[in-house]
Parts: sequence; structure tokens; C-alpha cells
Amino acid sequence: MKTKYKFWLGGLLLVVLLSFTPTISQAQCAMCTASVESSKNESGDSIANGLNKGILYLMAVPYVIAGCVGFFWYKYSKRK
Repeated sequence: MKTKYKFWLGGLLLVVLLSFTPTISQAQCAMCTASVESSKNESGDSIANGLNKGILYLMAVPYVIAGCVGFFWYKYSKRK
């Protein structure tokens, strides 16, 4: 039992330490930044809105797929 607790404690310590490490990253590539900064319409709609919606779409698709797989897995396991 002691080795099991040491494993979980070591893993938890690693996660905590890695969460406090500073990371420097760029939010967008240079071309995306330039196109967003130069795209101001008279109507107030910009490419930035489309870019944000595209990011949300790309982010949601893996969660929907994982949810469907999990649902069917749960449904199949309940049947047995």
C-alpha cells in the first residue's frame, strides 16, 4: 500500500510543480494577428469574430466525439 500512495503523491507533486512553471507563448501566428488587426469593417463585424467562432468550433468537436464514444461505451457496458 505504501508504494501506491508514494506513486499518487509523486504524481500530484509533479502536477503542482508543473502548473507553477512559467511558459511564454504567442496567442496567434503572425499572419493571423496581422489579418485581425487590419480587418475593421464599417459594420463593426471583423475577421476576429469569425476567427473566434472557428476556434470554438474546433475546440468543441473533440469533446462531442469523446462524449458520444463514452455514451455508447456506457450503454454497451450496461447491456452486458
